[in-house]
Amino acid sequence: MNQAMDVMNIAVIIAFAAVAIAQMMSMVRLVIGPSVGDRILALDTMVINAIGLIVLMGISQGSTIFFEVSLIIAMLGFVSTVAFSRFVMRGDIIE
Repeated sequence: MNQAMDVMNIAVIIAFAAVAIAQMMSMVRLVIGPSVGDRILALDTMVINAIGLIVLMGISQGSTIFFEVSLIIAMLGFVSTVAFSRFVMRGDIIE
């Protein structure tokens, strides 16, 4: 049982590192992005990476509240991405 927990801890640490690197790469795309569409996609990817980090934190701490928080952030991220895309495409959000 102890060896299984060690493997799980190593897997979570590797996953934290991978998602953190993906988050940094998305930040680079957000700053360098040649078009507004690239920046919108980078923001959406950063939201997804943040959700991944929150879920990994919930796994590492053994708490279920992080999963509920990640669902709320996922809903807010989706709505904000759609609203920002509409604003860029049409110039207004509400029709």
